[in-house]
Amino acid sequence: MSGHQPSAVDEDGLDPPAYLAGALNDVIPAIGAALGLPAAHEGRALGWSPEPTRKACLLLVDGMGRELLRRHAAYAPYLTALLAEPGIGHSLTAGFPSTTSTSLASVGTGLPPGAHGMLGYRLMVPATGRLMNFLRWDQNVDPLEWQPRETMFERMTAAGITVTHVSAPRFADSGLTRSVFRGARFSGADSADEQARRAVEALGAGERSFVYLYYRDLDFIGHTVGVGSPRWREELSYVDGLVQRLAEQLPSDATLFVTADHGMVDIPQDHRIDMDQDWELRAGVALLGGEARARHVYATSGAARDVLAIWEERLDGIAVVRSREQAVAEGWFGPPDEVDAGMAARVGDVIVAMKGDWAVVATEREAVDARQIGMHGSLTKEEQLVPLLEIR
Repeated sequence: MSGHQPSAVDEDGLDPPAYLAGALNDVIPAIGAALGLPAAHEGRALGWSPEPTRKACLLLVDGMGRELLRRHAAYAPYLTALLAEPGIGHSLTAGFPSTTSTSLASVGTGLPPGAHGMLGYRLMVPATGRLMNFLRWDQNVDPLEWQPRETMFERMTAAGITVTHVSAPRFADSGLTRSVFRGARFSGADSADEQARRAVEALGAGERSFVYLYYRDLDFIGHTVGVGSPRWREELSYVDGLVQRLAEQLPSDATLFVTADHGMVDIPQDHRIDMDQDWELRAGVALLGGEARARHVYATSGAARDVLAIWEERLDGIAVVRSREQAVAEGWFGPPDEVDAGMAARVGDVIVAMKGDWAVVATEREAVDARQIGMHGSLTKEEQLVPLLEIR
């Protein structure tokens, strides 16, 4: 494995994710090692190594970026105190794009995006030439064919660890669950308190146990009313209490790990470029994938170079724009030597990472998403940096 971490976007004020120095895809392999599973990522400088344990629970809070936690410390005193404590609080990078489908795939497989192939919120399916939404799984695509690599849950189960996935019932048989979380027993519950109760119960189900628990509402509220809103801060306070209650209910031989899939940025109305109303950005574009902060732009035949030039000029100063080949070589989707060639074919001809609080929306083709207040997906520290807490 190469130890080189490309940094070619540094001059633009954005950095590639730290795939070789502590990223989301390292979390479950490290927890697995603490449970006695052979280490999956030998040689990576993770900056943390959990103590051996017989039972572990990983709670992933959707949208709880590290910078958001620090900015709103008064509303999350329990979490922020732990984040500041040496040996307990750590920071990771989410990976690119910093979005739920990609990050959950990195968590579930223990692989960077370029290896597991869940490379964005919306991608073109090469076999059909159509866009697919990877949260809704709205095309007839076999999840095991789209993501054929062994999941960490399958590895743990094969090693004799009892593995349970706790989430809302509607996610039990979703394409995303089958693609990146297969191998676990699913336990569905609607309320967060009931999910926490089931997680604690599942920890006692085996001699060695691992539970993955997912919490969604903080992200949903951020998208709807923004991370600067009173409602979002109230929800963060609820999450703070939820984590503390869960930690207090743990069996004495268990460890609780808390992380997130990405942060979030509120986008002002005057920093939204509407691609559907911009004839320059539409020129030569066959499909617009990704999301407002991290775009996959698929060009019509023969137009990729022209589209790259247009988007570079049009978004000068407010975005980093790269060709597919450049983004892969610079390490956006993982160390270049770990990016599968077949997976790379799913990447847009042009890749866009927005700076600051800018976005490229599409008010006609993505009407609902274009109305969001909070957004994510790019390479800024507000979106990339996520906490990792180890609570005993």
